[in-house]
Amino acid sequence: MTEQLEITKLIRETRQRLGLTQEQFALKLGVSYQSVNRWENGRTKPLPLAMKQIKQIVKRMGDRGKDLLDKYFPSDLKNAS
Repeated sequence: MTEQLEITKLIRETRQRLGLTQEQFALKLGVSYQSVNRWENGRTKPLPLAMKQIKQIVKRMGDRGKDLLDKYFPSDLKNAS
């Protein structure tokens, strides 16, 4: 799978698990609705700062987000060991 497709899935899955619309997720990240929409549709990638924020949101999800961390941030798990 390409990196872009992985990021698209991560963003959509995270947002949906939180029960947020694209607009609500955008507000949570401090970005525009259009940015989230473009990320989910694979037209652009989030900047590194936004990716860092998304990762923190997933970590704060606890058990609900553990499989997302395992799937999309596997190198972080290795570094934590």
